[in-house]
Amino acid sequence: MSMRHTTTGRRALAAASLAAVFSLALTGCGDDGGGEAKQGGENSAKPSEPATPPTEEKGEQQPDTAAGENVDPNAKLAEIRGDGLVMTIHQAKRDSGGFITLQASIKNEGTQSKNTTAWAGTETALLAKNPNSVAGATLVDKVGKKRYYILRDTENRCLCTTGIPPLLAGKTTSVFMQFPAPPETTTEVDFTLPTFATTSVKISG
Repeated sequence: MSMRHTTTGRRALAAASLAAVFSLALTGCGDDGGGEAKQGGENSAKPSEPATPPTEEKGEQQPDTAAGENVDPNAKLAEIRGDGLVMTIHQAKRDSGGFITLQASIKNEGTQSKNTTAWAGTETALLAKNPNSVAGATLVDKVGKKRYYILRDTENRCLCTTGIPPLLAGKTTSVFMQFPAPPETTTEVDFTLPTFATTSVKISG
């Protein structure tokens, strides 16, 4: 399996956009008194522009799987399962622009096609702008007691893979997600995507 990559220029644009967006962003919620980070609302994060729009090939919408550079598809930080699918996290890298890029692949190990709509989460604004995406993913810094949501722009377009078609039996799709970065002292976070179990992921970079 191969991973598609963004260009250096695209990464620079995303980093530049973050500078303007962070003034509006609310990167997470504080401690709720029970040791768990709170679930945020629709204004929990306001990220930069998506890396690339979905493309079309042979009349079908293809997922936007643009991601960071130099990603080893054989690397495995974590592996989580849910609903007959297995998700392998290849990289969670801290970038100089103040965000974390998470690279992963999802394989359908079952015998039937799987719907991908649940991965976008339940937030109405995100669902409208990012159908069939991984916009529902979150990171939790348990030490800092904060939850971080997918970056999005002021029009609620996420900086993550979008336009993911139903995943056919035996097939794999590559995905990426970008989040505001927790403090540099945080080296491990919990990752969650709807329908999958939660897993701890080490941050590199």
